[in-house]
Amino acid sequence: MKMIFLVLQVDVAEKIKNAPDSGYQIGVVIGSFIPFLILGGIALWMYKRAKKRDENGY
Repeated sequence: MKMIFLVLQVDVAEKIKNAPDSGYQIGVVIGSFIPFLILGGIALWMYKRAKKRDENGY
C-alpha cells in the first residue's frame, strides 16, 4: 500500500513550474481537485442515504 502511495504522489508545484502554457496549469489544478470532489460527492451520497434510512425507521 505504501509503495502505491509513493507512486501516485504528484508534485503539483513542479508540474506547474514546467508547464508549457497557462492552459496546462489550469488543467493540473483542476485535475488535482477532481479526486477530492469525487470523494466529497460519495460522502454526501452516503450521508443522505443513511439519513433517509434512519427516517424510515430501519
